[in-house]
Amino acid sequence: GQAGLLVTGYALGVVVGAPVFAIATAALPRKATLIGLALLFVIGNLLCALAPSYNLLMAARVITALAHGTFFGIGSVVAAGLVAPNKRSQAIALMFTGLTLANVLGVPLGRIIGEHHGWRMTFAAIVLIALAAVASLVVLLPKNIAMQRGNILREFTVLADGRVLLALATSTLVSASLFVVFTYIAPLLTQVSGFSNAAVAPILLVLGVGLTIGSTVGGRLGDRRLVPSLLMVLALDAVVLALLHVVLPLGALTVVVLLVWSALSFALVPLLQTLIVRHADAAPNLASTLNQGAFNLGNAGGAWIGSAMLAAGAPLVDLPTVGAGIAVIALGLAFWSSRLGERGVAALS
Repeated sequence: GQAGLLVTGYALGVVVGAPVFAIATAALPRKATLIGLALLFVIGNLLCALAPSYNLLMAARVITALAHGTFFGIGSVVAAGLVAPNKRSQAIALMFTGLTLANVLGVPLGRIIGEHHGWRMTFAAIVLIALAAVASLVVLLPKNIAMQRGNILREFTVLADGRVLLALATSTLVSASLFVVFTYIAPLLTQVSGFSNAAVAPILLVLGVGLTIGSTVGGRLGDRRLVPSLLMVLALDAVVLALLHVVLPLGALTVVVLLVWSALSFALVPLLQTLIVRHADAAPNLASTLNQGAFNLGNAGGAWIGSAMLAAGAPLVDLPTVGAGIAVIALGLAFWSSRLGERGVAALS
């Protein structure tokens, strides 16, 4: 329906438009760029709140997506550059922990506001929160952030690096393995595990705790042994997804496994983002932003795979098994990337 198209339009804005924005702003000062992107996010959501028609609402959502995708792509590069080399993954993890908490707290809050005051007020609330974020950037972000001068041709060289391409593909598959299950978490809990509708929200809060713990732990692992940690967490993620298929009908034990799974899934986010920044150190802006697109592409792809399975008559309980299979493929790509070595530009053959 129309709501689904809004989600699709937003995803396309992140996947297609954000990398273009990243290249266009590569030569600009980082603080000014991030503040400008945050202001664009404010404007996009303000237009959403005021949009008199569906077409204008769609256009405003795309504008917002451009700002979102580019902000987190460039922001992760800036975060990594503000700390010592042995703290970069933790800095990236801290930024994405903020994003995780925003989703865990913001989605239910937005739903409550929308149900009581209408969807326009939800966007108005986002505008107010985003303005606070802009003020924080103005006050707290250092003015003279070290950066490489933008060079469009150099940015495009990342597309010839096999390690970067494999990392992007891995990110897409990791996200798909997550959202083929998470998109349908409510019916899984109620129809397979037997929980009441009232129990879904508290269980989602438990998942939010797992996401936050996972992101923090992933950052620490990335600063110690990045590639081995990535391979280990990916392998565990696949195993736990397969285990989830077994325990879903068992009720309470499901919550424990979901907590572990959510932690593993989001431990992968800073690990993959750090890997991208490391491989594309000569031109990180485009690669880092492309990784945001890869996550969003996997989000949409995982949801579509789940929808196609259910439409074909597959039982809900089979979704984690498919997620495990996708995670195994991601593990294979990550291992392949690790075999390409850490030096030079390796082309895919």
